[in-house]
Amino acid sequence: MEPRSAALDRARDHAVAWLSSLDDRPVPPSVDADEMVRRLGELPNGPTPAAEVVDLLAEACEPGLVAIPSGRFFGMVIGGCLPAALGADWLTSAWDQNVGLRGLTPAGAAVEEVAGRWLLELLGLPAGSAVGFVTGATMANFTCLAAARDTVLRRAGYDVQRGLAGGPEVRVLVGAERHPSVDLPLRFLGLGDPHVVPVDDRGRVRADALADALAGGGGPTIVVLQAGNIHSGDFDPFADCVDVAREHDAWVHVDGAFGLWAAASPRWADAVLGLGDADSWATDAHKTLNVPYDSGLAIVRDADALASSMAMHGDYLIEASGDPQERTPELSRRGRGFATWAALRSLGRSGVLDLVERLARHARTFADGARGIPGCEVINEVVFTQVCLSFGDDERTRAVAAALLADGTTWMSGSRWHDRAIVRISVSNWSTTDDDVRRSLEALQRATATAART
Repeated sequence: MEPRSAALDRARDHAVAWLSSLDDRPVPPSVDADEMVRRLGELPNGPTPAAEVVDLLAEACEPGLVAIPSGRFFGMVIGGCLPAALGADWLTSAWDQNVGLRGLTPAGAAVEEVAGRWLLELLGLPAGSAVGFVTGATMANFTCLAAARDTVLRRAGYDVQRGLAGGPEVRVLVGAERHPSVDLPLRFLGLGDPHVVPVDDRGRVRADALADALAGGGGPTIVVLQAGNIHSGDFDPFADCVDVAREHDAWVHVDGAFGLWAAASPRWADAVLGLGDADSWATDAHKTLNVPYDSGLAIVRDADALASSMAMHGDYLIEASGDPQERTPELSRRGRGFATWAALRSLGRSGVLDLVERLARHARTFADGARGIPGCEVINEVVFTQVCLSFGDDERTRAVAAALLADGTTWMSGSRWHDRAIVRISVSNWSTTDDDVRRSLEALQRATATAART
């Protein structure tokens, strides 16, 4: 036990030191990946004591770490780690459970069932839906869309186990501003490029355009909607879109990587109206819920449909109905449900509500503060946690983004929306405070002034 204890003690010391540094350290890394490769060295000829390995790893990696857990990281849509979830994640590695079979790992299976039930209640999704714990939103979309593909083909009288060659074409209709994590699973699933439906100026699928697209073709059909546009933060008109999809017997899937969590608050009741009438939903607990990676969630109304697409069988397996492996593409995997259970248990209903609403409040504060910076334009209506800024022409906007990174106080991502370069603020971290927002706005003001002098 001594090598384990020594290694764990050193890991704890390094972890606490890292977390304690977040308030003061620059958010960007100080070295690039090539320098990190050099620092990590060559494979030694002989063994190295476990505690020493932990020290070497921590010391080598420290300058190449991004302060993503900081309250001032607003890049991409990346959350942090709630304390209870982080602690549970440490236990998950120590327990080392392979959560695929109920009979083999009852604790891992049970915690996913309980956390899954809590999630359905919080998000207002149909009771009894299957919840699969996968790596992230991409694999959550893959898992749901696999069930969708197989189901719509089955309705058309075709068994996908015969392969896709010779079967009817599956039409997949998506909004023009869907996330790439929808397109990639479609390629994995052999469905190819989707049919693109026009959106409005806030990135929302136009229900009338969806109706026209559905009427313009037939056969097995999947409609993919979005909860949380990565630029506007907005939501597709679910009620209208689901209604028209039902007229054509289409499966409706919702990509809600970060925006699905809006359903936990009555503040967005109108925005998510009809969301629960879809057939499947994908989200990522690392984003808004702040669970450690990896923590994607694939939710399918028809549990049997998901099991039909995912379950595997083998003479050596201790199989039981409702095994976790019936809800994910993997048989061997870590116990992802432990950290999600811990996050939900630590927050409770009111804590989840407060977290979601607090993130959105910070986004509105960012927008209000940015409007006071000369030359800065907020180009989206801030409806959830995304804020998009322009500083005139593309060159000036990119210069502001570069100056922000050089300043180091905060991290905001550059992007492109409505054919304009933008700086995008994604508020996702539970630990972001009013002071973090203030400091980040001051950095944005400095970066704007620096860009104006270049």
